[in-house]
Amino acid sequence: MAAETLRLVSPGHDLGNGELIMCGIAGIFGLNGAPARADEVRAMCDALVARGPDDQGYFVKGPVGLGMRRLSIVDLAGGQQPIGNEDGTIQVVLNGEIYNFRELRRMLEGRGHQFSTASDTEVIVHLYEEFGDDCVGHLRGMFAFALWDDNRHRLLIARDRLGIKPLFYGEFDGKLVFGSELKALLQLPWIPRDLDWGAVANLFAFLTTPRDQSIVAGIRKLETGHRMVAEAGKPLQISRYWDVRFESEPGRTEGQIVEELRELLAESVELRMACDVPFGAFLSGGIDSSAVVATMAGLSDVPVKTFTVGFEEHRFSEAGHARIVADAFGTEHHEVVLKPDVISVLDDLTWHVDEPFGDSSAIPTYMVSRLAAEHVKVVLSGDGGDELFGGYDRYRVEERERRYERIPSVIRSLMGAMGGRMRDGMKGKRFLRHIALDGAERYMDANTLFGREDQASLFQGAAAEQILASNPWGLAREDLANHPGHWLSAIQEHDLKHYLPLDILTKVDRMSMAHSLEARVPLLDHKLVEFAATIPPEWCLRDGNTKYIFKQAMRGILPDGIIDRPKQGFAIPLANWFRGQLDGYVQDLLLSETSRGRQLFNPDYLEQMLRLHAEGRYMGVAMWTLISFELWCRRFLDQPAYHGNAPQVQTATRPLNSEATGQTQPA
Repeated sequence: MAAETLRLVSPGHDLGNGELIMCGIAGIFGLNGAPARADEVRAMCDALVARGPDDQGYFVKGPVGLGMRRLSIVDLAGGQQPIGNEDGTIQVVLNGEIYNFRELRRMLEGRGHQFSTASDTEVIVHLYEEFGDDCVGHLRGMFAFALWDDNRHRLLIARDRLGIKPLFYGEFDGKLVFGSELKALLQLPWIPRDLDWGAVANLFAFLTTPRDQSIVAGIRKLETGHRMVAEAGKPLQISRYWDVRFESEPGRTEGQIVEELRELLAESVELRMACDVPFGAFLSGGIDSSAVVATMAGLSDVPVKTFTVGFEEHRFSEAGHARIVADAFGTEHHEVVLKPDVISVLDDLTWHVDEPFGDSSAIPTYMVSRLAAEHVKVVLSGDGGDELFGGYDRYRVEERERRYERIPSVIRSLMGAMGGRMRDGMKGKRFLRHIALDGAERYMDANTLFGREDQASLFQGAAAEQILASNPWGLAREDLANHPGHWLSAIQEHDLKHYLPLDILTKVDRMSMAHSLEARVPLLDHKLVEFAATIPPEWCLRDGNTKYIFKQAMRGILPDGIIDRPKQGFAIPLANWFRGQLDGYVQDLLLSETSRGRQLFNPDYLEQMLRLHAEGRYMGVAMWTLISFELWCRRFLDQPAYHGNAPQVQTATRPLNSEATGQTQPA
């Protein structure tokens, strides 16, 4: 059977020295032999238009259908996907970038392989011919790809090591479906839209869905550093191809670690600056993004474009620190100031974030991405530094609270019981509760939004039964308790494998792609990650000083005021907003007939929570998680499949609830 191919290409471009492209991918494989339908593959890709507004391409043959939406980073005609080998028996679609593709291409050409494009995607084709499924281990970059081998009638799917790029999949009625976003799969009317209760429990515990589940039953995430092989008549074969263990390598001096760290950072940043379109960087004023900007400035002949977000509430805003860094390195600096009227963008944000998401910093990330997209197509971010180098304040808190484990367990239990009798919100209650806990239990408690008792009160009826049958804490508790190394290494590794891909990277990917903006993450180059995992924990957290070794590496490069200032975090003034202009909106949304009609939440508990918040108790994160969940349900559960009716991509429109400030011109 001949393959159906559709490509929409802008003509008139010559083949260049190499092409890196971002896109969204989707596909169907009839494991039962049923032919793939081109209209279904196209409907899935239509939902991904923001990830790839520039181009589209399809390959449909027999039981397999592959599709892509393309965002051109180097606008060359030779990089249209799917890309095949010489006889067309291998076809690949890629979301992401392979930074070492030129090196790999030279190696493959030396082994006799012939290339017809300058695209990084084609490297995967010939790597597979040479190394089979092990091809993925040769890739350095951020990626999710699907490769069809027509001769063997098998599909290979893989996701990058750190989970920078997403990949959802599910098996329904003998068909395997996959896509870059959950919404792509939901375009298919034969996929049931039922809640995954384990994922719901995880959402209200940790603000995100789990690493291998989605909010929709039957649809899963391919885990970070994993690949999957699908063949007709066989169960899916999923295996891990990469892992990292935080195990210190002693014997190195501080100077040796600092020197190697600087070299790896420079190499990683330089790789990610390779593009022929305007690029810049997110700049928060924290040490991680500042280090990336400083490195970029040292490698660039022109001023780096930087973008930051601030708030009218100054104690939440890092814009002043960002300006210090911008001035120090002569960047072309842009700011956007957020105001509390976020209602105007919530529907669009809900569409793009793809799942209910409890981290409200998605809002400023959405806004700064929109600002950046008015000027550039690519940004570098500083994400990953806290996990790699021990930067979170909670690490410092855990270090302090571990000292109380020397107190006899009987006394600690009594202190915990005292805390349990204290009224919620009373000063010292949380401290006393933590005194009674050990290790993994304490860390899980500190990072839980709704605990088991709270979830039992929040949900009602059958929903409560389903939620209480789940245990979102089990896997995390096991990971922390069974780690063979130092307690800080255990926490860093856990956060790298859970919190980072599920929260931070999900947020940055979805909010940047909402504006067709590509975000690159130099601190998460896997070679840098593998090195950081060997740094002894005492070089990360020293005498209560977080991220010690990274600060030393940046000493003399960044202003001391940036290095030595306390970590602020990317928080937003939710409490102020919810008690102000958004108060009525929150009430109407969470206590609406639509929300009550789902019979999921206990309305009395919601009313009590809203009263406590009105009285001054901070309930912002809890309310935001509920808002995100309700809006997602209205958008994805209450409505039929979209069949391409996604929001229009608007990258040059200024948000209604923000205002851009003047620019700091290059020095």
